[in-house]
Parts: sequence; C-alpha cells; structure tokens
Amino acid sequence: MNSPTAGATAPGLAEEVARRRTFAVISHPDAGKSTLTEALALHAKVIAEAGAIHGKAGRRSTVSDWMEMEKARGISVSSTALQFEYGGCVINLVDTPGHSDFSEDTYRVLTAVDAAVMLIDAAKGLEPQTLKLFQVCRHRGIPVITVINKWDRPGRAPLELLDEISERIGLTPTPLFLPVGIAGDFRGLLRRGEDGAATEYVHFTRTAGGATIAPEESYTPEQAAEREAEVWATAAEESELLSATGQDHDQELFLAGQTSPVIYASAMLNFGVRQLLDTLVELAPPPGPRADVDGTPRTPADPFSAVVFKVQAGMDAAHRDRLAFMRIVSGEFERGMVVTHAQTGKPFATKYALTVFGRERATVDTAYPGDVVGLVNATALAPGHTLYVGKKVQFPPIPSFAPEHFATLRAQSAGKYKQFRKAIDQLDSEGVVQVLRNDTRGDASPVLAAVGPMQFEVVTARMQAEFNVETHLDHLPYQLARRTDAESAPELDRQRGVEVFTRTDGAILALFSDKWRLQYIQKEMPKLTLEPLVATAD
Repeated sequence: MNSPTAGATAPGLAEEVARRRTFAVISHPDAGKSTLTEALALHAKVIAEAGAIHGKAGRRSTVSDWMEMEKARGISVSSTALQFEYGGCVINLVDTPGHSDFSEDTYRVLTAVDAAVMLIDAAKGLEPQTLKLFQVCRHRGIPVITVINKWDRPGRAPLELLDEISERIGLTPTPLFLPVGIAGDFRGLLRRGEDGAATEYVHFTRTAGGATIAPEESYTPEQAAEREAEVWATAAEESELLSATGQDHDQELFLAGQTSPVIYASAMLNFGVRQLLDTLVELAPPPGPRADVDGTPRTPADPFSAVVFKVQAGMDAAHRDRLAFMRIVSGEFERGMVVTHAQTGKPFATKYALTVFGRERATVDTAYPGDVVGLVNATALAPGHTLYVGKKVQFPPIPSFAPEHFATLRAQSAGKYKQFRKAIDQLDSEGVVQVLRNDTRGDASPVLAAVGPMQFEVVTARMQAEFNVETHLDHLPYQLARRTDAESAPELDRQRGVEVFTRTDGAILALFSDKWRLQYIQKEMPKLTLEPLVATAD
C-alpha cells in the first residue's frame, strides 16, 4: 500500500492541512462499527472486498481487527488507524474499541481527532456506551455526524430515532438523507436540500453478501414518486416535517456541537457509505488549533509538534516491534527529523515512521497536521507524551480512568520470569492495564487494575501469543481505588479491607473492598488523603 503523503511535493502547509479529515467512529458494541470502517475503506477503493461477509459461518475478520481475540469474537478491543485518500482529501480514520471495558482506549483516541461519527443501531437506538462517548465528544468540543445503521433490518421509525437523539442528548439531528422504505425494506435515500425539499433519490442494489460496492442509481423526485409511490411520498413528507421544526443543516451550529447531520445506512450492504464519505469531506472540519498545558493555542502553522495517543505492540508477528501512534498537531513532519521528547527533554530520532492500514504498514516520508503516524520501537513514548521542534511545547496529559477490577498475575513457570517481567512492562507502557506494586506482593505477582474485566483477557492472551508466557490470574476482592499520599499510606495499609500500591507513574493508590469501607475510613480518619481518580470519560 502506498502512503497518501509519502514523497508529496505539497503546494504548501495550509493547502495540505485543508485536505485533512481526521475522525473516529464511536458506538455501543455490535452497532456495526468495524463493518462500517471496512465499508469506508472499500468505497475509497483501498481494499477490493469488504472483510465482513453476510452470515457468521462465512464471516471474515475485518482489516482493522488484527488480534486473534478480535477475530474470534467479532469485536474490536483495540484502536487502529487507517489512512486513505478520497475526494481530494486525506482521510485519517481511527477505529476504536466498542466494548465499554476499553473505554479508556477510546478516550485516548478522541483526544486525537477533529470529528466523530456516532453509529446508532436502527433497532436499539441510543445505548449506554454511545451516550457516554457522546458526552466525551461534547466535553472536548468534537462535532458529531450521526449514522443510523442496520436500516436493512427491522427497526424503529426514522423520526422516532431522531426524537430520541434530541431528547436524550440535547443534540438537534439534521438529516442530510432520509431512508426510502421502512427499516428492513431499505430501498435507497432521499437527499434533502437546504429547505428540506427532496432533491434526489439514490436507489441501491444489493451485492452478494455486501462484499463489494453497492451499485447506485440517481432519480429525480418526480421519477422517484413514480417508481416508489407511497414509500417515497412518506419520506418526502417526513423531510418537510423536519424542515418545519428547523431540522435543516447549519454548518456553524454543527461545528459548535449543537446539531448533528444524520445519514441512514447499512454498513453490511454498503448502502449510504459513499454518502457518509462525501459528508465527511464536505462538512467535517480540517485540523485546527490545540491548547498546550498553559492554555496557549498551538496552530497548524506553528513549528512541528505532535501528541502520542496510543502505543501498541504485537500488531504483526512478522514485526515484533512497538508502535507509538502520534497525531500531528502543527508543522510539517519529515521522516528522519530529530524532535524533542517533552517529558524527558531528550532528542528523539524519527527514522522509522509508518502509516498503518490495519496490519499493513508503509514508510511515510512526509506528513501534516491531522495525520496519524506510527513511530517504530519508540520505547520512551507513552500515551499523552508530546514531541516538538524548536521552542518547547507540551500538551496536557491524557488522564487515566479509575479502575474497578483488580487481579494478581503470575507466570505459571518460574523459568519464564524474565519474559514475564518484560511483557508486564510493555503492556503497562501501552496502557493496556494499569500495573500496581507494593513490597508485600513483590514483582513476581503484580496487581493489574482495569476499567473492565475483558482487559485481563487481552493481557493473558497477549502474554501467551507474543511472549510465550502462560499466566495465572487471581481476582482480588477490591472494588474501587483512591489516590493517597506517602503520609497517609502507612495508616491506610493497616486498615482491614484496604491495600496500598504504587502505580508505574508514581501515583500512590489505596484499594478498598467496597464503598462502605471507604466511607467508614473517611469518617473515622478525615485527615487522611483520599482523592477520587478520573472516574468517567466525561
């Protein structure tokens, strides 16, 4: 695969920045996120056939799911970056884990994008994880495009879903397209004009298993009325009703996070996917300023700077390396340039820089604000770190979530202790789990802290697959953690139902068996330091 930016003779930085569209797809598990990611790549003609084939028996893993665990379960448990060209723009699509156990990874991704596509199941509507992730977007000022997916299956009425979006999250939905045909009878899309009037009917034809791009035919509203009769009349009437209530697209309100353009689609059948890509190119914002730790805006025209938002190893057994994904914030990146690592003040060479498409990788020579670049074997880098050229700049750190699940991990064979330690250090630095230690337990059986229990499954699976270390996991009877300090730690460690640890970043955490134990100690010993950690993504 050729990198869209490799060897580019750009007419100028401003022009290249204007071409970038960097976004993430967010959803509740099983809303079709990885399937949509694959469909977008298919329509951009960077893959010849979609990986998700209709029917579980013939289902192939999608290109963005690379872990064996993901392929076996049909879910995404890690984030991956895909880059491709479409419509004269460079698309940086960062796929995210859908499962709530990996919400910390998703939060990191949302610090690196300029827009989000919120994917909603046509039958289930807004679900808990979708709501949580939307609140993150709202908090960060990320404009959201809504896709109501799986319209090829039985589901709810289109206007009912729009009402739910408006009522539950306070975001005014402004459909750009409305479905022609009820959920389960998806015939095509009605394109809405500025005043809500129908301007075009896009009719789709199914392909075998949705593996290739669905052919489209365009009809005028008059031809559509003759062809589709009542279902077209219903869609046209619904469009007029939406216009009467002010639900027409307004670009300023969209960028301000007050409205959300809506498209109805079937990612499995590749219906509505081109329309989504066109919308991203036309409406999604290009990279803009980003505030540093002092609150000073860093504009794309400033000297080079970037933020590391993801560190990942084991993506390919043939390449036993570690990739640090950085989002370029400002300036032009050239492979081989020497940058400064803000956290250590040390120089960092960028000789091995890649664009990544699932497991495929290609050397990138030049990249621009908005692009996501993987740096190989960047062992000093961790999520939230800053790289820059020239005068020092540092961006705010990415907070860790409050863990709710705790377990000890040990190697089943004492002879594997060296590999075990190496693996734990690597997974810790990637942010797969938080690693806690104290003198009592020692390094042979560190405590893993996670937002969700599936993170433990990822750890044990990767220990086996990448380091050939079989491990044993013992769950601990703790339910919550609080940040404390060196003065309070000895007294807390003497309390029943409490254990004190040091996290790799130096934070001292006290683990409690339950909230009642915490409340009792706070009441009886009010002078002890017990501070909440970052508890949620919002």
